[in-house]
Amino acid sequence: MSKVWFITGASRGFGEAFARAALERGDRVAGTARRLETLDGLRAFGEAFLPLQLDVTDRAADFAAVRQAREHFGQLDVVVNNAGYGHFGFFEEITEEEARAQLETNVFGAMWVTQAALPILREQGHGHIIQISSIGGVAAFPSLGIYHASKWALEGMSEALAQEVAGQGIKVTLVEPGSYGTDWAGSSAQRSQPNPVYDGFRQAMAQRAGQSTAGDPQAAAQALLKVVDSENPPLRILFGSQAFDIAQGLTQRRVQTWKEWETVSREA
Repeated sequence: MSKVWFITGASRGFGEAFARAALERGDRVAGTARRLETLDGLRAFGEAFLPLQLDVTDRAADFAAVRQAREHFGQLDVVVNNAGYGHFGFFEEITEEEARAQLETNVFGAMWVTQAALPILREQGHGHIIQISSIGGVAAFPSLGIYHASKWALEGMSEALAQEVAGQGIKVTLVEPGSYGTDWAGSSAQRSQPNPVYDGFRQAMAQRAGQSTAGDPQAAAQALLKVVDSENPPLRILFGSQAFDIAQGLTQRRVQTWKEWETVSREA
């Protein structure tokens, strides 16, 4: 049976790819964006697509948008918290305003949409919440500290949520993509005022980034369809070979360190 999706940040990148993949197979989608005109590319799907203007940092607006989507389509099956952005800045470069803005969107935006959807999904007796995290919710890299703070927060609260709603027929999955061919590091990103102390570090990182291969968002969209169609979806799933390799190597090193320091840990 076809599903009804609610996708935040559906105007470009992953959000647009997810919405298009769902619509092309016959599902219905309520997609949100800060500006309605940025959703025009999905209007070709006619009544199967409901465009909604939304700033996810507005809690009341989140509740209203989720309610409108449910009233329009009669149900909600998949809620995708995709809206978010990356903030680049070394730790001491980040201002209070920048830090709060990053958390407002990436953490609280996802929290408010999820809170709005939970009563609906519980009443239905089914539903799947997809939290778009990142390999940055598993690992950490220089100049992305506040972004990592937002994604690690999303990971923790979503893992707790999954346990809380497991008996209500509601599933939760954290999607952890690596580098993809989206605009995440381009015009979608925010950047702090650079401190010259880190200029050399910044240049070295830019050179390494230029050597990496980005994944295909369309492939990620097809993978997401498999996740939402699964009877037993994972709590966490890595998207892309890069993310898989990074997470596997990092986990092995963490386990090795824990074992090396086991005696001290138990003494503590």
